[in-house]
Order: sequence, then C-alpha cells, then structure tokens
Amino acid sequence: MKMANDAISVRPIKPGEWQLYRDMRLCALRDSPDAFASTYEEEALRADQNWKARIISAFSSNHDHALFALNGSKICGLAWGKLSADTADIFQMWVSPTSRGLGAGRALLDELLAWAKRCGALRIRLGVMADATPAMHLYKAFGFLPDGDLEPLRKDSLLMSQSMVLELRPTLP
Repeated sequence: MKMANDAISVRPIKPGEWQLYRDMRLCALRDSPDAFASTYEEEALRADQNWKARIISAFSSNHDHALFALNGSKICGLAWGKLSADTADIFQMWVSPTSRGLGAGRALLDELLAWAKRCGALRIRLGVMADATPAMHLYKAFGFLPDGDLEPLRKDSLLMSQSMVLELRPTLP
C-alpha cells in the first residue's frame, strides 16, 4: 500500500480549465466504467461548448464545487459537490490509478465535507458500487452509512449501487 503523500493537494477547477476537466472526466469513465452512472460513450459525445459551460457555471455557482486533486503539479483526480437545500451530493469522484493510495481521495472528501459544512448542509449523499471496493472502504472510514436499498447503476444494468449518507453536525458561528 502506498503511503500518504504531502504532495497531494485539492483545488477548485477554474473556468479556463474546462478542457482539462473534460479530459480527466473521460479518462475516469474509461478507467472505471463500472463506477459511474454516466458512460464514456455518452459523455464523449458532448460538445466542447457544453463542457465549457458546465465548468463556468460551476465556478460561478454557490451550489457547485468542482475539484481537482493534484499530485505535485499533475492533476490526478476529480470530484464534484452539488448543494440542494440542506443536502450536498458528491458525484464524479475519481483518482487516477498512478495516484491511488496516496491520499487524493481522502483530500477530495475532506474538502467536500468542509465545503458542505460552510454551506450549511446537514448531510452529504453519494452513490458507490455495492461491492467491497476501496471507494466503499474510504466512504465508510469517513462515517458514511448505507441509505436505502441497492439500485441498478444504470438502466438495464446488473451492477448495483448503494446510496450512502453522512449526517453533518451544524457548525456554530
């Protein structure tokens, strides 16, 4: 197992980085097709303008928090938080195979939890493959608990996804 690395950092995706985001998202879908409800084939058809608009909208929004994880200066992962009422949802969480085990997933989750608390969210939700994967172990280590029944990952899929939730304590001013 790789040890935690001080070179891992997390930062918001900037509007001018939409191409980097697109490339990382497509890489994630190719690398881990069974981890996402979206497919590479669907996402690869998106026009560049759609990718650009998605990142510009997220950057200027109070409801989205799109993040890159970096290993030194190299982008090695991404995650997306979306706020809805008192709940923050996590989507698109992924770390490149060469940076797994270095703490990038933990760093992304730490930032998303801090963001959700700053926004006043009372809970964080996510979906994860129902198997005993490293992602499932990470979420359980953070205190996420199963929420509801297993559901197909996508329409007509035999792969099952587990919704998980983490209740947050409100922060006092």
